[in-house]
Amino acid sequence: MKKRTKKKTERRQRHASQHRPVKKTMALTRRLLIDLSSRRRLFNAGKFSTTHKKKPVLHEAVSLAGFLRCSRALVSWMVAERKMQPSPAAPPAAEHRRRALLRYVVFLAVSLLAFSCWALVSSRIDGAVLAATAGGEHDDHDGIIVRSSTQAEMPASGGNATSRGAVEVGVGTPAAMITRQPSSGETTTTAASAATCDAESALLRVYLYDLPPEFHFGMLGWDGKAAGAAWPDVAGDPRAVPRYPGGLNLQHSVEYWLTLDILSSTTSGDHRRRRPCTAVRVTNASLADVFLVPFFASLSYNRQSKSPHGGHGSGGRSDRQLQGELVRYLARREEWRRWGGADHLVVPHHPNSMMDARRRLSAAMFVLSDFGRYPPDVANLRKDVIAPYKHVVPSLGDGDSPGFEQRPVLAYFQGAIHRKNGGRVRQRLYQLIKDEKDVHFTYGSVRQNGIRRATKGMASSKFCLNIAGDTPSSNRLFDAIVSHCVPVIISDDIELPFEDVLDYSAFCVFVRASDAVKRGFLLHLLRGISQEEWTAMWRRLKEVAHHFEYQYPSQPGDAVQMIWGAVARKMHLVKLQLHKRGRYQRTLSES
Repeated sequence: MKKRTKKKTERRQRHASQHRPVKKTMALTRRLLIDLSSRRRLFNAGKFSTTHKKKPVLHEAVSLAGFLRCSRALVSWMVAERKMQPSPAAPPAAEHRRRALLRYVVFLAVSLLAFSCWALVSSRIDGAVLAATAGGEHDDHDGIIVRSSTQAEMPASGGNATSRGAVEVGVGTPAAMITRQPSSGETTTTAASAATCDAESALLRVYLYDLPPEFHFGMLGWDGKAAGAAWPDVAGDPRAVPRYPGGLNLQHSVEYWLTLDILSSTTSGDHRRRRPCTAVRVTNASLADVFLVPFFASLSYNRQSKSPHGGHGSGGRSDRQLQGELVRYLARREEWRRWGGADHLVVPHHPNSMMDARRRLSAAMFVLSDFGRYPPDVANLRKDVIAPYKHVVPSLGDGDSPGFEQRPVLAYFQGAIHRKNGGRVRQRLYQLIKDEKDVHFTYGSVRQNGIRRATKGMASSKFCLNIAGDTPSSNRLFDAIVSHCVPVIISDDIELPFEDVLDYSAFCVFVRASDAVKRGFLLHLLRGISQEEWTAMWRRLKEVAHHFEYQYPSQPGDAVQMIWGAVARKMHLVKLQLHKRGRYQRTLSES
């Protein structure tokens, strides 16, 4: 009995001595991980210095002593394992399981040790990055130095001074330079700077494709062959420039005004001296920031989409045929192939224009009225620009705008009431408020003096309803703005022009569609706006109305210049993506 007890005791002691290194290794590894975790928490909490003068003591202890303790324990255990002899009483199966367990423990310990080493290295890297960002022990790098805005308006002289406004941001390292875009009120230039406006001083350098006249001014009756020129002479009398058709065609004439402005940017004359130096035409494609595709897409849709042989000035080609030719033309151009069209500007402002080509040209930047009829992979706010409609009612002058007391109508709406898709809100609202005594809510169109009646109605109303129809937006919003009638926007999916520089809530009232159709909600909201609040919005409307004016020659801060500014702001992100994409072009060609 005593012999049996003695054998059991010896067996337990031998087993404990064999596994003591394993337990020691696992304990030290666990302690190492706990030390690492606490060190990282202290480091993230800012308890450790990131300078070279004050190195973390715990960091050195964990990285050196802890690592050596784990390594020494692991080596001693491996030596003991090699000396260990199998018990003669143990069956082969039990011996196999014991060895498998030991191999698993070894693997686990080595893995934990490797993970600990990785965590140490990672912590060192994080600390180095944070130290570099913090700039050592200095904490006074939050200041922002803004260069004078007048420098952005003057051309470069001698090649030493930059001609574009910039912002210097101090971060403890060499100052980072980022291009600064002027706000809506900074586009005004002096006559001297406009007279010397060139590619060096302009905010945006635009290359204009010389498309045949049937893609642009040929639709307006201009005969390029008879004139012997690729473009109309815009340097002479502005009244000689081909006229865009009126009526509702005019509301989507954005491409017309942009093309005229770029053509006039390199001509001489009084209109150029008055023109802001926002965008200028360049004839060298390598200097261009953006490539303008001068296809009058909206006019082509309105005039030529319903005829298989096209309309006037199209050379007998339909809208679909012109789109196909345009796609093939661009696909052959080296400028398009270089970046896949990402630095190109296409203007399909009408919601139905370029239906066949829009997906094939979707890499380009679009100038649109809204995104209502575009899938998000074709058009989106990340790459595209929203431009205002051309208003069809005459603009009110500052001194001709009636005030609160001279506008007896509370809410005004005139237009199509029965619309599909999102237009059901109009029908519901019509049933709710049509009989209110201070509300004008009727059907109307441009026919039968519709524009004249809308002009008078908006000028005599405090609020003008802009309700979503079959698209989120309409020119009714911009008619209201130039009539100084406070817009009430009931369109959940609307995207507004230049909203990154204009705060629409200062001169518009926004109402969710779900709230607007609640009985009594809309009129209670409008009647609750005091005369002082309304007058503040009315004054702001008069200040911003010129941002929505299309005109030729273009004037500082008008719709044309605002669009060019929006394009320039988008192009910064486009250029960043293109330059990053081209990082490894040289190494790819070598491989």
